[in-house]
Amino acid sequence: MGPARDLFEDYRSRLRPPLELIEVEERRALSGLELMRREGELLLAATRRRQSKAVGRFLLIALAQRGAAWDTEGFARRYASWLEGAAEEVAFLIGGADGLAPEVSAAADLRLSLGPMTWPHMLVRGLIAEQLYRAQQIRLGHPYHRV
Repeated sequence: MGPARDLFEDYRSRLRPPLELIEVEERRALSGLELMRREGELLLAATRRRQSKAVGRFLLIALAQRGAAWDTEGFARRYASWLEGAAEEVAFLIGGADGLAPEVSAAADLRLSLGPMTWPHMLVRGLIAEQLYRAQQIRLGHPYHRV
């Protein structure tokens, strides 16, 4: 599995409700913009399938370097509002090695930045799962979030 996957699985197992991971993969040997475009098509198709099953609002969040940069408390407030009815489901869209296709960013309800650095997509999973867990603990009044 590897350390990045283990990190994700550790935090995923702590979350309530459980976090679901849906992976898409282009198996053809494409490169550059062509691969980014195809991955975007696969991501959008996967989100459309989920949206078609949702009863309420489905929130798409594209992880993008030029997105909103929230601190932990700000993220926790938004997470709480999502859980309290702003959205039935929230999907975090993580791009591959070349990032997200412009069509994916355009389809997203919002864009979230984890900072100006570039992160490997496998590590981003763990980062998002940890921040969701941290936000959950803040909401519950648990001291986990203290620095």
